[in-house]
Amino acid sequence: MEDDSEANRENTTDKTVNMETFSSPTLAYDRNFVRTVPGLLTFAELVFGLFVWTLVGGTEYLKVPALGWVMFVSVLYWVLTVFVFILYLTMAHTKISHVPWTAVGVIFNSSATVLYASAAVANMASVSQAIRGRYYYSSWIASTVFAFIVTLCYTGNMYFSYTSWMSKSEPQEQQDPNKN
Repeated sequence: MEDDSEANRENTTDKTVNMETFSSPTLAYDRNFVRTVPGLLTFAELVFGLFVWTLVGGTEYLKVPALGWVMFVSVLYWVLTVFVFILYLTMAHTKISHVPWTAVGVIFNSSATVLYASAAVANMASVSQAIRGRYYYSSWIASTVFAFIVTLCYTGNMYFSYTSWMSKSEPQEQQDPNKN
């Protein structure tokens, strides 16, 4: 009986130690992130991406299958961009050192660029199915313009992510003396 209580006490102590290991200090707010070009582009992606899916979502988009794709891409990447924006704004990405954030940024922004470009083209093609003068005609045109603006923002962010990724991988290659 004493062995069981002693073992139980050790398990409780181990759990407490493990919880302390995974706890982190308060997240910091990075004011300078929103002043950088990638920060401004991310903020623009959020604002214009919100315009895209609210303009399409406020219409009868279910009658046009291509607009379902526009809604999927715009809402998905808007939510993911909110998550990424909060990660960088709170500097939480510095607490998770096992993730190659520069590579994640390249992959994320590249996929967003390609899928948002396809959604913008689908949105543009859908405008021809709208009846001129109806309320959703102008909404679909505006959402097309904003979708192309968001595509440009993701393209810019992809460029900055790629240059950051390449600058972090170059020193490792230069340090290896055995490589020719």
